[in-house]
Formats: sequence, structure tokens, C-alpha cells
Amino acid sequence: MCGAETKLFYAIVEGTKLSVCKHCGKFGKIISPVKTEKIAEKKEEFFVEKPKKEIIQVITKDFAAKIKKKREQMGLRQEDFAKKISEKESLIHNIESGKFEPSIELARKLEKFLHIKLVEEYEEEHKPQISQKSESMTIGDMIKVKRRINNKE
Repeated sequence: MCGAETKLFYAIVEGTKLSVCKHCGKFGKIISPVKTEKIAEKKEEFFVEKPKKEIIQVITKDFAAKIKKKREQMGLRQEDFAKKISEKESLIHNIESGKFEPSIELARKLEKFLHIKLVEEYEEEHKPQISQKSESMTIGDMIKVKRRINNKE
């Protein structure tokens, strides 16, 4: 109750089982001493993660110009092109004007029809992070110890 860091005792204070010092034990009935587990000295360990590589598919920056140029080379109007690939003409217009970036799926569909390259694979490497693990007690650790003590009784 007072927070003193001395030998603790279990006591019943106003119907509640508490861990108290000998001095605070007078406010209730002392049941038994608290069995404490030795807590390891602080050890700090460093873990270095290996760099992680991730392959990401991205749409080329000049997708709008590529699509428009190839469509015009094929002699297709936006309306005809849209019908052939089963998409809306407004979508084709927005893609060619650069207002809308196609999804990877739609870009693959356009690549197949127009025989151009719109999707590039980009390998991204995540830098390793140094994480520090400390063996000091956390609130969660204290709750686990408390549960173990309560289960033993």
C-alpha cells in the first residue's frame, strides 16, 4: 500500500488480498510472506534483422503517352479501342490524359492488347533495423508473475 520496496506479505485488507510491507500489514490480517522469484539482471541483447527484399510491380511513369501512341499507330479511335478491350471510353480517355492510373490488372490487359510494356518489376530492399530486447519487467510480465503466484496458492 505504501510502496516500500521491502519484504512483502500477503494480507487481507477490507476483504481484498494485497501484497503489503510489514508496516502496512497492520491495516489487515497478514496471511503469509510473498514468495518472490529472482528476476534476472538486466541483459540487453541486440538483434539485427537481415535485409528483406520485396518485388513490387509498378506502372511506368509515361503510361499515358505509350498507350495513346500505340492506339493511334493501330489506327483506333478511343471509342473503338474501348469496345475491343471491353472498357468504357471515358476510362480510356482518363488514362490517356494521365488523370487516371490503371490498376496492375488493367495495365496487364492493355499490355496484352497493345503489345507494349506498362508494368515494371521493382525490387525494394528494406534496410535492417536494430531492435533492442531488454529483460526488464514490463507491466505484462508483472501480471503473469502475479497470476503464477495466485495459481500456486
